[in-house]
Amino acid sequence: QVLLEESGGGLVQAGGSLRLSCVASGSGFRINRMGWYRQAPGKQRDLVAFITNAGSTQYASFVNGRFTIYDDNAKNTVYLQMNSLKPEDTAVYYCNAFAMAGLTWADYWGQGTQVTVSS
Repeated sequence: QVLLEESGGGLVQAGGSLRLSCVASGSGFRINRMGWYRQAPGKQRDLVAFITNAGSTQYASFVNGRFTIYDDNAKNTVYLQMNSLKPEDTAVYYCNAFAMAGLTWADYWGQGTQVTVSS
């Protein structure tokens, strides 16, 4: 089992910045990639960005250079630096990890952290 704990959400004005953090914990697990998804009310959950254990990154097109994902492997932590936030970025942001615990690879999810951007 892999537990993911997010922090860093909150309320910010348009044009502002937030940094989300996600720490993975458990025993005997191995992470392939970690990332962030978001879900606005009434909408599907969409990928925001992910980073692999080799350091490769991928971003959704709507990020458009505003967000940066990076990690600290020693701390099993992934960060999402979000700049130039827009009201349409308002959503619950979920941390995701694709990891092996025991003999099985699986997706793990955090509880989510609310990001609200006011206009």
